[in-house]
Amino acid sequence: MENEFFTDRCRNCGGALKIQRMSCPSCGVTMEGSMELPRLARLSPEDRKFVEIFVLSGGSLKEVGRHLNLSYPTVRARLDRVIAELHKLEEVHKEERLIVLKRLERSEISVAQAAALLDELPGRI
Repeated sequence: MENEFFTDRCRNCGGALKIQRMSCPSCGVTMEGSMELPRLARLSPEDRKFVEIFVLSGGSLKEVGRHLNLSYPTVRARLDRVIAELHKLEEVHKEERLIVLKRLERSEISVAQAAALLDELPGRI
């Protein structure tokens, strides 16, 4: 699949896509379950390409600017926007974890249920 067409959103309803199955073509081992895409994979195609160029340029904003024919301030602003987007993607999970903890605090769920729900969420508190 071409990188430009890869998205973390369903093209039909706009919902978040999850990985359901991964397999090794060499040995046939298969993993199944609901796995969330990593944060970098959830960036827009343009932002993923920018991050790729940034990494391949050794983190040099000047080099990124030369590659994309952009000024240093424009590259810096774009990097700041990508960083903010990555933080925003993590904030969603913090909010989900807080909801579980508030349900536990109100005795709506047991400690075991809260632990199971928190284990299903990516990242840690």
